[in-house]
Amino acid sequence: MLLGTVVTVLSTLPAIAYAMDPESPEHEGMPQLNFANPLTTSQVVWMALILLAFYLLLSKWALPQVSQVVDDRNASIMGDLDSAHLAKAEANAAVEEMNDAIRRANLEGQAEIEKTVSAAKAKAQQEAAEAHARLERQLADAEARIASSRDTAMGALRDVATDTTQALIARLTGQFPAQDTVEQAVGQALAARS
Repeated sequence: MLLGTVVTVLSTLPAIAYAMDPESPEHEGMPQLNFANPLTTSQVVWMALILLAFYLLLSKWALPQVSQVVDDRNASIMGDLDSAHLAKAEANAAVEEMNDAIRRANLEGQAEIEKTVSAAKAKAQQEAAEAHARLERQLADAEARIASSRDTAMGALRDVATDTTQALIARLTGQFPAQDTVEQAVGQALAARS
């Protein structure tokens, strides 16, 4: 770097010498470029020294610090990106794990529902069978009571019909018919109706 600066300064020396030539056309123009004036020459020398000092100061102290800050910033950004990628991978893994847990819970819930439904169906079928058997027993008991009541009623009806028939015949004919004959006729009439 220093060599480049020296080369630049040395390459400008012919231009400076040309500018200092009093016969050059630039003397007629701008007074800032009148190198015949010792003040202008000293200003150019001091300017070159100051620029060289700035260059050295910047290249040796300021620019390395700026470069260090930029490198640190890049390293920080890369670290943040790596952390973000890692966090994203962890989040994706957590989401996948959560989805697996949800799927397992759904399957377990569905299995539990099916188990509960089948148990409820079995219980309902058992209760229905028990109710059906109970109703069949009650129906058989009721039919037996009805048959017994009917037989009792029919027996009483036979007696009432026999007594009524005897009373009617006696009233119509004035004679009492034989008990056996009336019972036989009432029995035939009741048998024909049943």
